[in-house]
Amino acid sequence: MTHPAITGASQWPDWFTLCIVRALTERYSNRMFRWLTLCAALMAPAQLAAHPHVFVRTKMAVVFDDSGEISVRLQWYYDEYFSLLVTADLGLDPDGDMLLTADEQALLDEQITAWPADYTGDLEVVQGATVLPLAEKRNHRMTFENGLFYEVHLRPIAEIADRNAPLTLLAYDPHYYVAYDLEGPVVIEGRDDCTVTVTPANLDAAYTTVEELLYGRPASDVGPDEEFPEVGQAFADTVTVTCAAPL
Repeated sequence: MTHPAITGASQWPDWFTLCIVRALTERYSNRMFRWLTLCAALMAPAQLAAHPHVFVRTKMAVVFDDSGEISVRLQWYYDEYFSLLVTADLGLDPDGDMLLTADEQALLDEQITAWPADYTGDLEVVQGATVLPLAEKRNHRMTFENGLFYEVHLRPIAEIADRNAPLTLLAYDPHYYVAYDLEGPVVIEGRDDCTVTVTPANLDAAYTTVEELLYGRPASDVGPDEEFPEVGQAFADTVTVTCAAPL
């Protein structure tokens, strides 16, 4: 299941018209030319057809609390192109001042922060060969800052398989519709005896996997209504958290 902000992407009407209308609301200001640049990008066939479609800068923190619970906090920063489409689809910020009213924020909260039951949150936590179950998200909010959407939430780990073993974390969309680009150091909160190792994805191997699963068919030929192979994990950086004492 794709994030609710993304599921309507193939249902948006005339994207280019929406983009031009948005640009004209800027009244020939610098922001008007910024939007026109985005409109040009919107018309690029590669932008519409190739995978991934959405690019999210991602920051990650592992949080240890006094009760022994371990959670992963994810911060998602959406790209300009996708942020434009969300504002158009939900009818947000029609005056182009890049500020949301209380009613617009309430609509955003209703549409985005209420995840469907079958959406996993594009996060996987592993110990050895065991994928650990995650609890419901907490402290979830989505904001609109300087024309971009920013989302943050906390995912507690429901059950730890082995408190003496390291944790492995991967942020990815299985179908690679969304590309999560891990940024900055992974932060540890609540402990000072843990180390973090980040192993970048082997992109050559990942693209080879895509080619093999598509049987030589270009990724750009896969339409928006077709199911892309589950290759997202191959494009994910691997985060390993190791602590001196049991987790």
